[in-house]
Amino acid sequence: MIRALALAVALLAPAAHAGEWRALDPAQTLVIDTTKGRIVVEMRPDFAPLAVERVKLLAREGVYDGLLFHRVVDHFVDQTGNPDNKDGGVSRHPDLAPEFTFRMKQPGHAAVVARSSDAISGFVGATPFAAASDIELQRNPQAGRLAWGAYCPGVAGMGRQAAETTANSEIFFMREASRRLDRDYTVWGAVVQGLDVVRAMTVGEPPAHPDRMIKVRLAADLPPVERPRIEILDEHSAAFGALVKEVRAAKGADFTVCDIQVPTRSVP
Repeated sequence: MIRALALAVALLAPAAHAGEWRALDPAQTLVIDTTKGRIVVEMRPDFAPLAVERVKLLAREGVYDGLLFHRVVDHFVDQTGNPDNKDGGVSRHPDLAPEFTFRMKQPGHAAVVARSSDAISGFVGATPFAAASDIELQRNPQAGRLAWGAYCPGVAGMGRQAAETTANSEIFFMREASRRLDRDYTVWGAVVQGLDVVRAMTVGEPPAHPDRMIKVRLAADLPPVERPRIEILDEHSAAFGALVKEVRAAKGADFTVCDIQVPTRSVP
């Protein structure tokens, strides 16, 4: 029902003008070819610089190539990225410090879609976030607004063990929203193409016949003719604002940032 509503509202939203679309940055775009199809992720070093740096490094080292989606829970998450293809595996690199929150210091850095007395939420690029209220920001404006990634459908996170300092190589993709993960697992980006692929992965803990990542590459490392030709609707555009308005009207009091998927389109 939620997916059908989102699709219907997206179709009702006014068409965007050419100038309201933006190209993905190849340096911050991860291309994952899997047994179920391609997943393209827009990475967010402004949310989690250490995690993004690690994902890039492991992709360039070929560590991710061939690894299984070793834990797939329907309506929740696809986990992969462990070199031993099960929970607990790590790369040869040291564990990472947690990056559960970040600071928004630039006015206009984010597009706010919901504002209340106790918090705001919105998007930076394709990645949803929640953040401290305007009142909280006024207490220490020099520090910037405290914010964190919101675990909505398509969001990419860093896996870890029980200790908060144990993120290493495991990554996961959200099949549906699970906001209990907010501020507990590092968000490093969001799927901009292939959410249907994420949701098509074979389910199991572990799956009897698991899917795998065949090849994981940074778009910047591909020849220009082989890079995904995708544009994303600018979250600051009038068309995006109209989409948010339509979804909010359809959802009413139940509206959250997770009801929005930032539209993308393939270009010739």
